Amino acid sequence: MIGLIAGFGLIGWAILMGGSFLLFVDVPSIIIVFGGTLCTMFIKHSMQEVFGSVGIFMKSIINDPRNPEDIVAKLAELANLARKDGLLALEKIKVDDNFLQLGINLCVDGADPDFVDAVLSKELGYMTERHSGWISVYEGIGESAPAFGMIGTLIGLVQMLADMSDPSKIGPAMAVALITTFYGAFIANLVAIPISVKLKAYSQKEQVTRKMIIDSLVGMQKGVNPRMLHFSLVTAVPPAQRNFD
Repeated sequence: MIGLIAGFGLIGWAILMGGSFLLFVDVPSIIIVFGGTLCTMFIKHSMQEVFGSVGIFMKSIINDPRNPEDIVAKLAELANLARKDGLLALEKIKVDDNFLQLGINLCVDGADPDFVDAVLSKELGYMTERHSGWISVYEGIGESAPAFGMIGTLIGLVQMLADMSDPSKIGPAMAVALITTFYGAFIANLVAIPISVKLKAYSQKEQVTRKMIIDSLVGMQKGVNPRMLHFSLVTAVPPAQRNFD
């Protein structure tokens, strides 16, 4: 959120310092870049993905993924409880994480370790595929917006070259033609590409935490010592943030 606001602010400030803001407002250019990019999104993706990408955008700038060290502490607590009172003691545990809750329910219901591993791994695979779909939406915007900016510029140049009888109109016409390139580069480099990179990072972090959950639950079922299990899980945490206590 800070980056978006600062980015819009800096570009707006640069525009105002160099002249009127209205110089950078051109309706045909807006239609070509924004409309063309939107059309491309509908061609590449389903309607659900296109409209759902708005919600994903809001989540990416508002919500932060869980830190691995936080989930390690929770899993260590569950492992100690299971070692002390048995797996059935986990039946009373209710967590906000649906993935972890699913794993706990499977353990309490008496599923064998291989089955728990298979079900949760499949769930993890489906999650990764969903994330890849959302990431591809924003990668597509990052590719299409500059392309339509160039298309708009070419349209403007063709129209300008078709009528060069009045030299005084060439400068303003050239400025309008270049605005579409500006729009495309602006959308791609300040919004679409950064969001796609951020979504990739979030997805990778979520995959790490879910793999930790799978390893922990399977370890509990196999009777692995909670301390040994903790040592195994903490390897997923960045070295500077590890706590072996």
